[in-house]
Amino acid sequence: MDSGFSISSEKNRFACRHPLRDVAPGTYIPPLHSSIYRTSSRNTYGDRFIPNRSAMDMDIAQYLLTEPRRDKENKGVASPSREAYRKLLADTMLQGRTRILSFRNKPPEQVNMLPDIPSTTQVQPAKQRRHIPQSAERTLDAPDIVDDYYLNLLDWGSANVLSIALQNTVYLWDAANGSTSELVTIDDDLGPVTSVSWAPDGRHIAIGLTSSDVQLWDTTSNKLVRTLRGIHQSRVGSLAWNNNILTTGGMDGAIVNNDVRARSYTVSTFRAHNHEVCGLRWSGSGKYLASGGNDNLLHIWDLSTTNPIHRFTQHTAAVKALAWSPFQSNLLASGGGGNDRCIKFWNVNTGTCQSSVDTGSQVCALLWNKNERELLSSHGHTENQLTLWKYPSMTMMAELTGHSSRVLYMAQSPDGCTVASAAGDETLRFWNVFGVPEAKKPAPKSSYVEGPSNIYSHIPTICLRRHSPPTTTTNVATRILPLPLSSSELTTYLSFAPPLHRFRFGDLPADYLTSSPTSIPNPNLIKLNSIVFRLVLDPMQPMVRSL
Repeated sequence: MDSGFSISSEKNRFACRHPLRDVAPGTYIPPLHSSIYRTSSRNTYGDRFIPNRSAMDMDIAQYLLTEPRRDKENKGVASPSREAYRKLLADTMLQGRTRILSFRNKPPEQVNMLPDIPSTTQVQPAKQRRHIPQSAERTLDAPDIVDDYYLNLLDWGSANVLSIALQNTVYLWDAANGSTSELVTIDDDLGPVTSVSWAPDGRHIAIGLTSSDVQLWDTTSNKLVRTLRGIHQSRVGSLAWNNNILTTGGMDGAIVNNDVRARSYTVSTFRAHNHEVCGLRWSGSGKYLASGGNDNLLHIWDLSTTNPIHRFTQHTAAVKALAWSPFQSNLLASGGGGNDRCIKFWNVNTGTCQSSVDTGSQVCALLWNKNERELLSSHGHTENQLTLWKYPSMTMMAELTGHSSRVLYMAQSPDGCTVASAAGDETLRFWNVFGVPEAKKPAPKSSYVEGPSNIYSHIPTICLRRHSPPTTTTNVATRILPLPLSSSELTTYLSFAPPLHRFRFGDLPADYLTSSPTSIPNPNLIKLNSIVFRLVLDPMQPMVRSL
């Protein structure tokens, strides 16, 4: 089991501190590149010229090397006739040359051995590696934050407002203007706050309490909307939203799904953990729920059943860090506590562990990059760092240090670029680790013209080919149905019976295909009054997938 709650011995020292104030004002400025790395362009003339010894006149070289020395030795006894003889001899032998090692053959001109060949393919420039700042962009003070591995006290909503719980008080920090406001302070008999989670609308927030209650607040009016009572027997340390379903996990090991719109809000209860549930995450599609507990177990759930569809026991410590892949809906990453230290990747369709990597320290939180195949993990002892990994190779891209205590909580901005981390050192730090996403190319214009506004307005034109019964191949006709059409209009137009086959156009389920209950092997075929209809899409439109 991982160490959970710890209390700072210097609590009184922070009595005058203001939450979410800048610790070190100023923004991060990337270091300038040193001039020593700049290289000037130089002309290249190929390899050095190696002289040919046969082109040298060794006799002349010997004379020039020894004659000056002889002159110095015999300087005092030189006569005019001897000097005239020496000059005549030099002119005759040297023929006006004065250099000792002079070559008869000049070095050859540089020859280009690779002739220019016109290229038919354009070379693509190499993609520059993204700069990852090694220090926090901003640091805020977070006095009295609870240092507990099993809690979830930080979340970033879709409205770009960050929430953090400091003991009994929940604070809101607006990332747009940097303003801080206090949402609520919980009474001592109910607190402290053990979890916070924003609803998808970015307006409402759920707050889990030590008393086992869960409060739902409207942050625009600072009003308590409702309180969910009696769903747990002890503190609520984890929360997760799936549209209007709020899933809560408690120290009692129970997982409860609550419809916050209904008077009787409890929809279902999952019971499979023996200890506290410290991690909850719904998949992006809302189909699967992942839960991790202090019993070292990881479960995968489906709302259609109260039993887990997968039970993973490979972790050897508490499983709190959970993250669903944004680019592969069936891929889940999980991180184990201090006795495990591993990040594991699961295929929830097959129920198998695809890979595992030992990080060397307690894994506290995981976040995927929304724009690149990268994973960010936060850790405890001994480095208290954030590590950026490249998936699926799991090569380390960067290590971000600055926290002096384990980094228990992480949250990601709505645009996916900035990550906020909170640690037991009572600081909240912001990291520009995921960079700015590349501008998306505009979608090609479609020739389809929308009709009246309804829920089917985005569905492309469908072509139905009418065939006579399979015994013959005559009397073949084609009919084009211009969309949008409402379901009732299409039903009336084709005189269909109750639906038998259902199809999905894009992401919208529609009961366009209906037929009498006749067994047909091909799901794209329907049978009506002994006439077989086959669904054929315009080749310029996307494919149809069966639900």
